Order: sequence, then structure tokens, then C-alpha cells
Amino acid sequence: MNYEPYIKISNVSEHNLILVVDDTITNLEIVFEILTNAGFEVITEVNGEKALKQVESRLPDLILLDVMMPKIDGFETCKKLKENYETCDIPVIFMTGNSDTESKIKGLNIGAVDYITKPFHEQELLARIKTHLQLRNLTKTLEKRVAERTAALSKALKNLQESQLQLVQTEKMSALGQLVAGVAHEINNPVGFIHGNLGHASVYFQGMIKLIDLYQQYYPHPVAEIQEEIAAMDLQYILSDLPNLIYSMKEGVQRIRNISTSLRNFSRADSDRKVFCDIHDGIDSTIMILKHRLKASEFRPNIEVIKYYDNLPEIECFSGQLNQVFMNLLANAIDTLEEFNLGRSYNEIEACPNKIWIQTSLIENNNHVLIRIKDNGMGMSSDIQQKIFDNLFTTKPVGQGTGLGLSIARQIVVDKHGGTLEVNSVPGEGSEFIITIPTS
Repeated sequence: MNYEPYIKISNVSEHNLILVVDDTITNLEIVFEILTNAGFEVITEVNGEKALKQVESRLPDLILLDVMMPKIDGFETCKKLKENYETCDIPVIFMTGNSDTESKIKGLNIGAVDYITKPFHEQELLARIKTHLQLRNLTKTLEKRVAERTAALSKALKNLQESQLQLVQTEKMSALGQLVAGVAHEINNPVGFIHGNLGHASVYFQGMIKLIDLYQQYYPHPVAEIQEEIAAMDLQYILSDLPNLIYSMKEGVQRIRNISTSLRNFSRADSDRKVFCDIHDGIDSTIMILKHRLKASEFRPNIEVIKYYDNLPEIECFSGQLNQVFMNLLANAIDTLEEFNLGRSYNEIEACPNKIWIQTSLIENNNHVLIRIKDNGMGMSSDIQQKIFDNLFTTKPVGQGTGLGLSIARQIVVDKHGGTLEVNSVPGEGSEFIITIPTS
């Protein structure tokens, strides 16, 4: 049975260039003839300086280097070759008439791979040259294999990390969707009950007011006890204020219903398939959930959200996952603005208030939706912009950021929806994230 060798080594006489450096012309002629007859391509130089210039224009595969030469001797020439990144791996074989051990050790320590003592035998010279060329070819082949294997492993690792990240995100969104949907359902029942009863209470109250008016019309002078009770309870104020109380309760209940709707819109359980949805509903739901972070505090005025919505069609998408993108981008914008506010007084912030702009539009022959989310915070450097979507990269202190939010956002937009997610930012002028998503 025949086996293919793991690494193939080509014929070393094919396409191999050898540089021979010797200040004795006779030696150069002899070596030149031997090597060319063996099939090698040969160039010659008579000293170390010319040899160093020669390798700058064309790199040889092996160098035969005489030790004793004028100006720059072989040792110094070899040292300069090994100090140069481009030539350090070229095998150097010394040729010398001096066979003492000390010289050989010095040459090998400098970086030479072998020593040939003059006068040399033709077959020995060729054998040594071929051996070292084979070793060099073997090394280059191994390096190439290692580089290819390393690249393949790096790609596999990246794919694995992205798959794990996507799996974690899918499970997270699924669990969050079930939790929020359950909470929204539980809220809806009592809120619906209160909302319905407030309508009946308003009707009942109007009837009671009518009845009281009739009593006052036909019995304008009730007994003293009734007059005292009317004065004690301030009947006229109650009759004028109770409609306002019922209206306020209706408004509060409606706000709870809006929050419940926002929660359900935000966490739609659509991880297994795309559905048609209104992008604006997702953005508004996210803003509603983050509303507590946008409100004014003792340290700053409210963060103003300015919306410029175009007339968009419903798009086919994983709406729950897109809402997660909006959540990450808007939460990051709020974080940036709060960080930008550090060291600024309330009046300073009020003079240049925190703002977030959200703009949507239809582009490219109505085939894509464009979403821009911009803040007027501290911005970021170009170096950070290049890393902002990298997995686990964060500029936040330990414990305040996982470095997964924007990486997940890009996966959702690019991998799940075939869109793009980019950032434009200027330090001191804020940041803008730009999303494009195909309409179908």
C-alpha cells in the first residue's frame, strides 16, 4: 500500500537562487560552474557590501559566504543579514580555509547553518546545499501549514463564539418575552376591570348629580341637620371636583394600558419566524419602557426625545429582536448623556439640554428602511468606533457593561435581517447609529 507523504518537498534545484560571495574570482568561477551544472540559478558578488545590496533587490534561497574578505568580512556580513527581518531566515553556509573550531563556533553562533572548508569536494558542496534548501523548504511549508491551520481555527472559534452569543441571545429574548407577556397579561385583567368600572362610575355619578339638583330645586330649604352635613362635606366642591378625579383615574389607567401594550410589543415571541410589523411601534414601545430614565431628576432636566417619522410600510422582520436593538442603542445613548453630564451643573445642562433624535425614512427605491438614532453626548474617538461592535468590548467600568449589547445588535441587524449597522461620531459632538433593514 502506498502512502502520500504528509509534506512534499520539491526538487531543490528547480527555481532556487543561490548567492555566492567570495573575493577570489577563481573560487567564484569554480562554484558558479558546479552550481549551474547542478541546475541552480547563481549570482555572485566579490565582497560583503555588494552582497548586502544585492539581497535588497532580490532575495536568494541560500547564501555561500566566504569568511575572509576585505572591508566587511563574512562574520559581519552574516550578522547584518540576520539582523534584517527580510533576510534573517535565509540559510548561510560559510566557506573558509580556516578549519579551527573557534571560527566554526563563532560562525554558527552568528546564525550560519553550516561550514564548508576549502578546498571542498563538489559532491559534498552539493549535498550540503541541497540538505539546507530542503530544510528551508520544509520550514516554509510547515509555517504555511501552521498559518493556514491557525487561520482556520481562529475562524472556527469566531463562528463558535458568534453561535454561542446568538444562542444566548435567543434564549434570553425567549425567556424575557414569556416573562413580560405574562406580566402584561396579568396587568391587563385588573386594568381592564378598573377601566370598565370607571365608565359605569361616571354614568352613576352624573345620575346622582341630576338627582341632587332636583332635590335642591324642589326642596331649597332642607332641615338644619342636612344643611350642616352639606356645609361639612363641602358638597359644591365635591360636585365640581369628582369629574376631575374620575378623569385622572381614566388617564392613569390608560397609561398603564399603554405600558402593557408596549411591553407586549417589545417582547413579541417571534424568534422562530419573521412577521410584518410597524417599526415605529417598536421604537415607541422601547421609549415607553425607558421613560423612567428620560425623566428629569434633581441633577438634570429631562432628556428630550425628538422623533422624525417617515411614512413607512410594515416590514417583515423579527420584531422582538429589532426591539432589542432599539433598546441597546437608546440605553447606550442615555448612558452616554449621563456620563457627559458628570461635572456639569443643572443650569449648565439646562443651557445645553440632553437630546436624542430618532429619524426614519424609506430609501433605495423603497426597498430599505433607514433608522438614525443620534445623541448630543460626548462622542467617541475613531479608535473606539473601530472596536465598538467587537464582542466583549466595552468602555464602561467593570460591572456596568458586558460588551455584548452592540455585538448582539449588529448580529441581529446584519445576520438576521441582511441589513447594516454603522456608527458616526465626533468627540464632543455626539454619536449617531445608522440602521438599514430590507423591507422584505
